[in-house]
Amino acid sequence: MSTLAPWRDEVEDRELARATAQLRRAIDDHQRVVVAAHVAPDGDALGGALALHLALTDAGARSVPVVGEDPLVLPSSLAALPGADQVRGQAGLPPASEVDLLVSIDAASPDRIGAASDYLDAQVPTLMVDHHARGTGFGDVRLVAPGAAATVQLVAGLLDELELPVTPSVATCLYAGLVTDTGRFGHASTDASVMEFGARLLAAGADHVELTRRLFDERSIEELQLVGRALARLTYVPDVALVHTHLTHQELDASEGELADTEGIVDLLRSAEDAEVAVVLKPAPDGTWRVSMRSTGQADVGALATAFGGGGHAAAAGFSATGEQDELIGRIVAWLRAR
Repeated sequence: MSTLAPWRDEVEDRELARATAQLRRAIDDHQRVVVAAHVAPDGDALGGALALHLALTDAGARSVPVVGEDPLVLPSSLAALPGADQVRGQAGLPPASEVDLLVSIDAASPDRIGAASDYLDAQVPTLMVDHHARGTGFGDVRLVAPGAAATVQLVAGLLDELELPVTPSVATCLYAGLVTDTGRFGHASTDASVMEFGARLLAAGADHVELTRRLFDERSIEELQLVGRALARLTYVPDVALVHTHLTHQELDASEGELADTEGIVDLLRSAEDAEVAVVLKPAPDGTWRVSMRSTGQADVGALATAFGGGGHAAAAGFSATGEQDELIGRIVAWLRAR
C-alpha cells in the first residue's frame, strides 16, 4: 500500500500481512473465495467486490462475488460494471463447507452482508475490508481505515501487496467506488492521494466517461417516478433541521421500480436549503425499513445509525428497522433533539 495515502497509518502492518497471506494462499491453492458486498450495494461496495473478484480469478483463485439478499437487484447504474453479471444473490450462495475464505467489502457490521453472514456462524475464515468509522468489527482479519475516502482504496492496496495487475476492468470497478463515495471528488474526504489514485485508475484504463454517464446522468423512468412520489411528501422538522420522506411497497409496485431505484433520493434531499440532516425510509422485501441518512456536517448521522444498530460515516450512514414509519421518524427526531 502506498505510504503517500494518509489513511495508510490506520492499517496495522500485522493485519495487512495476514490479509495478504490469506489471499495469496487462496490464489496459490485455487481456493473458493466468497467476496461479499453489503446488501443494497452502492458503488464502493460493489465496485470493490468486483475488482477483487476479477483480480483473484485472473490470478487463479475460485472467486464468487455475492450480495446476500433475495431478490438480488443491482442498481441499474452499476449493473454494467465488469463482472456484475457473475454476482450471486442469497439463493446462489455456495455451501459453507465449500468455502475457504469470506471477504467482506464495505460492510461495517455482520448484518450488512445479509445472508453471507451465515459463513461467520459456520466459522469460515473471514477478512473484513472497510472504511467506516463506526460499526461492529467482525472476522479473523480486519483491514479498517476510517480515513480512507472509499473502501476501494484498501482493495487496491491489497492488489498492490499481492502484485496483481490493475487491468482496465479492475480499474473501472475501482473507479466506480472512488467516484461515488467521494461525490465525484467533491466530499471533504477528497485529498491529494484520492486524486492521485483516480489518475492512476484512468491511466490503467478505467472507462470513466461511460461510467460517469451511467452513474450520474442517466435515470430510469421508474426511478424518476419514485423520486417524484418521495418529494411530494417531503417533510421538514425545523428545530432539528431534518428533512425526511418515505416510500411504500405499493409505490414501488405501482412504478414497477426496485429498491435500488431509490438510492439517489437521500442525496437530493440533502440539498434542501436549511436542512442539516436528510432521512429516507425505504421498504425492503423482508418487511423492514432501509433507512438512508445524510448530513451536511452539523450532525453525525454515523453516531445516529450506530445507536439504531447500523453504521456508517458522520456524513452518510444507514440502518435497518421495523415498526411504523411515524414512530421511527419520531425516534430519529428524539435522538437529534437530545444530541
